[in-house]
Amino acid sequence: MKLATWKNSGTYYSYKNYQIFYKESGVGDPLLLVHGFPTSSWDWNKMWDSLCKKYKVYTIDMLGYGFSSKPVNHSYSIFSQVDLWEAFLKEKGISSFHIMAHDYGDTVVQEMLARYKEISDYPFDIKSVCFLNGGMFPETNFPTITQKLLLTPLGGFLKFFMGRNTLAKNFRKIFGKNTQATEQEIDEFWETIAYNSGKDVIPKVIQYLKERNQYKIRWREAIQYTDIPKILINGGADPISGKHMAVFYKEIVPNARVVILDDIGHYPQTEAPNEVLLYYYKFREEV
Repeated sequence: MKLATWKNSGTYYSYKNYQIFYKESGVGDPLLLVHGFPTSSWDWNKMWDSLCKKYKVYTIDMLGYGFSSKPVNHSYSIFSQVDLWEAFLKEKGISSFHIMAHDYGDTVVQEMLARYKEISDYPFDIKSVCFLNGGMFPETNFPTITQKLLLTPLGGFLKFFMGRNTLAKNFRKIFGKNTQATEQEIDEFWETIAYNSGKDVIPKVIQYLKERNQYKIRWREAIQYTDIPKILINGGADPISGKHMAVFYKEIVPNARVVILDDIGHYPQTEAPNEVLLYYYKFREEV
């Protein structure tokens, strides 16, 4: 699916005077797709049609991402993104659903699981969760040099030097050796990032890395101590959150379900969509 087709087949809803891009399609049990940093819901395009044949699929561009609003003066946080998702679910009348998440989206889902764990009358029933590569545990997460610099006071200046070629350079490092993003894919990823002056908010959005350290126990226990079926499908060649993270996940999560795709990098849904779908469908049959 071309990016223009993806955008034109989506729509918007208003959230606190912001415009939030979303897509929905398919029939069956609701499935939420929660994207990562610094990209957007477009990350799911290679699996979208297949998933929609089995489930009613929903995805949004979270605030500061993709085709949604990117307010410069907004205080971005994982907590506010969960609030955004909850508002969307209430608007759609969805109370029970499954989730697939990647990267930043993993942490968003961890906070959602924490609320599910702590709030006795939490209004949402999370039926299952599929995690893809992400820094769920700061102990095993190794951000790129660019990400580290964006966290510093230099971040506000660094954004002026960021561009499509910077993204291409970073993606070459985190994708698998034999599953590199094509030039067209890089163009499309960058278009979603740069849309609506997106470079201006990257130093603000990436502050979530600090939140991961601050709330690491809360978010770790959200995975460990919630009685919800979960699976990790991990690109093992990812230097940020690859096999080393999957091994740690398996050590600390009771009865952990883990699949490691040895030659795949940080974006399994882009690099090996058919393999991810194969293991995900098998997981759903079991739960």
